[in-house]
Amino acid sequence: MKKIIVVLAFALIAGVATAQTKWAIDKNHSNIQFNATHMVVAEVNGSFKDFDGSVVSKSDDFNGAEVEFTIKTASINTGVENRDNHLKSDDFFNAEAFPEIKFKGTIVKEGGKYQLKGNFTMRDVTKPVAFDVTYGGSIDTGRGIKAGFKLNGKINRLEYGLKWSNKLASGELAVADEVEIICKVELNKEIPK
Repeated sequence: MKKIIVVLAFALIAGVATAQTKWAIDKNHSNIQFNATHMVVAEVNGSFKDFDGSVVSKSDDFNGAEVEFTIKTASINTGVENRDNHLKSDDFFNAEAFPEIKFKGTIVKEGGKYQLKGNFTMRDVTKPVAFDVTYGGSIDTGRGIKAGFKLNGKINRLEYGLKWSNKLASGELAVADEVEIICKVELNKEIPK
């Protein structure tokens, strides 16, 4: 009988140690933005309106949490219809042939700082990336638990086939190769069924 109790205790401890918490993105309180240098002297920004994702954490501080994210490229919005249509074309995203941008990776906490590391896929090109993350904390709202994050990083658009690169008379690019990505994400803790 003693052995059975010990085995059950170990099974319970193992179950608690590997417990996972699932989080869903609160789309009404999250946004995916980008900035690109334009004409050397200014920046143009935009956002994606259609996105989804999930986070699975094994710890309260999100260290080691698994992150999956999908963005619909046709949902790009810079506030200028002609520019949005150009960005959806084959010069940039080719939204018809490549309807999604994807990310799959892990939140890593090192020395009190967070990074999101994983694989970023755009136009069927996948490359490893690391983005800086600010964890805003979590709170019980009385109607559920929320957590907040801000992500900031850069990618080189040419590495993913966003090939349009007209040059100015000075030889500088009209649109810079490097694009800054800024995501502000609010998560809702899913209640186990």
